[in-house]
Amino acid sequence: MASVVLVINAGSSSLKYELLEAESGTTYATGLIEKIGESTSHGRHTSDDTTAEREGSCPDHATAFEWLVEAFHDNGPDLDDVALTAVGHRVVHGGAHFTAPSLITDEVISEIERLIPLAPLHNPGNLEGIRVALAKFPETPQVAVFDTAFHQTLPPAAYTYAIPKAWRVDHRIRRYGFHGTSHAYVSRRTAQLCGLPLDEANVIVLHLGNGASATAVAGGRSVDTSMGLSPLEGLVMGTRPGDLDPSLPAHLARAGLALEDYDRALNKDSGLKGLVGTNDFRELTDLVAAGDEEAVLALGVVAHRLKKYIGAYAAVLGRVDALAFTAGVGEHSPVLRAAALTGLERLGIELDGDANAAATSGEHLISTADSPIAVWVVPTNEELEIARQAAALIAAGAVR
Repeated sequence: MASVVLVINAGSSSLKYELLEAESGTTYATGLIEKIGESTSHGRHTSDDTTAEREGSCPDHATAFEWLVEAFHDNGPDLDDVALTAVGHRVVHGGAHFTAPSLITDEVISEIERLIPLAPLHNPGNLEGIRVALAKFPETPQVAVFDTAFHQTLPPAAYTYAIPKAWRVDHRIRRYGFHGTSHAYVSRRTAQLCGLPLDEANVIVLHLGNGASATAVAGGRSVDTSMGLSPLEGLVMGTRPGDLDPSLPAHLARAGLALEDYDRALNKDSGLKGLVGTNDFRELTDLVAAGDEEAVLALGVVAHRLKKYIGAYAAVLGRVDALAFTAGVGEHSPVLRAAALTGLERLGIELDGDANAAATSGEHLISTADSPIAVWVVPTNEELEIARQAAALIAAGAVR
């Protein structure tokens, strides 16, 4: 019997959803409700290649779920006619407590609330989506799938920061990692494409979008990842800087910058935006082609950081079978892929320039036939990963 899952990704002012079959990956409908709580909200629902849009007042997530149900009723498939196996919720931060998907209970909700200080921008919206969905679909099992769970296999040497013990214990400061559902899906799919059993495949996954992270996956287990306590660490991103000197906040505080302004600048005005004024990689690519010096520098900074992580994770893994580019920029930017991989032949990475240039969508092998390390472009599918994890948990007998 097919497992049909409604996947929910609730943010502070948005609700993204997808209805799909876990086994086949067939998508029945997708939708997005934006600007929840603002004067005018916007909804979009797509099913059977037809898109319906809606504008109006959507003051809260409860109303957003009313829009969702109405969109399915009016445009299909009607949720009353679908035997939902589960509702799967994306939850950004599960701390060290959640190492796998969890059936949502009062205790699970309390623990997600307790973790809000670790993800103040994300967990509150995730929780709001959970609470409203529980009220809207009271008879349907609901499952939380955590971005951080995949990285709970990191060894202590990889997740521990060299900071005072009181910080590590009292404030739970450690490397957690993010984009876990994407890294799980892409590493498994890359192993399949290489014809390797998952438990024997060593893969470096580069999830490159407005948020970006790298993960070293050994035998299906995350053993190192670039994001840390928060999604700020690691690679250069759209508006986040990645790795920084830890003395920077104290230095800028002495210069009179308030901590709130520092935090906002690192999250909203750094990364590509700080380097060249835009966080859109397509615009950056156009500027590079036009010879803009700041854009050329920005591309160089992004590519240099990627090279460092590829090399570091090759050392961590000891043997690398494949490298996978995924997410919006990773899947669609031959320019960045070439810039990141040029000069890595000594590591066993030989890029096929023609294959790379042609790979702008879908799954593609972009390394040469003789490359010791296979390089793939693999579109991520976080919604399918959430659906499969939720369905597997229910199939294993999880009940409230």
